[in-house]
Amino acid sequence: MTVFVTFLTDFGLADDFVGTCHGVMKRIAPEIEIIDITHGIEPQGVLQGALVLANTLPYLPEGVHLAVVDPGVGSERRALALRGRDGRLFVGPDNGLLIPAAERLGGIEAAYEVTNRDYALEPVSATFHGRDVFSPAAAHLANGVAVDELGPAIDAGSLARLDVPQPEVSDHRIRACCLYVDRFGNMQLNLTRQHLERLGIEPGRQVELELASEQYYAVAARTFADARGGEIILYEDAYENIAIAISGGSAAETFSARPGVEVRIRVAD
Repeated sequence: MTVFVTFLTDFGLADDFVGTCHGVMKRIAPEIEIIDITHGIEPQGVLQGALVLANTLPYLPEGVHLAVVDPGVGSERRALALRGRDGRLFVGPDNGLLIPAAERLGGIEAAYEVTNRDYALEPVSATFHGRDVFSPAAAHLANGVAVDELGPAIDAGSLARLDVPQPEVSDHRIRACCLYVDRFGNMQLNLTRQHLERLGIEPGRQVELELASEQYYAVAARTFADARGGEIILYEDAYENIAIAISGGSAAETFSARPGVEVRIRVAD
């Protein structure tokens, strides 16, 4: 039976990092199938990586889920292996990266610190745990090694968690922020359709956006085809999050927006 290992990082594809990790895993577990979710997470973009992982895993086969966005590599941060309540296994750094996905899929049943050097590459580099710690751990799990062989059990309550910004919603205005930007320049916000409905915003309604103290008009839309070229739209994306886009253009480029930028939304007069 094929065992799947999904793989997400901020390594990019210009260097050898991803290929090296593939090779490490295949040498240990030649029969596995590796699914590359993305290696285009913003460098050190832990929150973006966590959100993409949580959005994506419900659509992927069960198996071992390896994620490496690790600005704390070489520090005291722990290397983790988690077992989800649905039986899936997660491998990655203890910086909050794995938690939203594990919780979305039913929660964490058990957590372990990866310390057993029998399942690592020696010597372990201080700067490339993706190759020397996480990839070997994921491959050994895919080969059938029990997760508790990788290291001692730890309290799941002690795991690092991300501070995901929450929106502020009043009767007349929403204060939100951009969580991440995709390659088309669409800005995913920390909002759902239910937040917009509280203000009576539905497809076809004109809204006013404020970004960096500048005012813009947009229209709530279901699809990009509902807008004219160059028009700003507010829409529900494929993962049921609210996003800002420009029909035929890049919202992030137009607004010079990056993750964390504040967005205020209200119904236009």
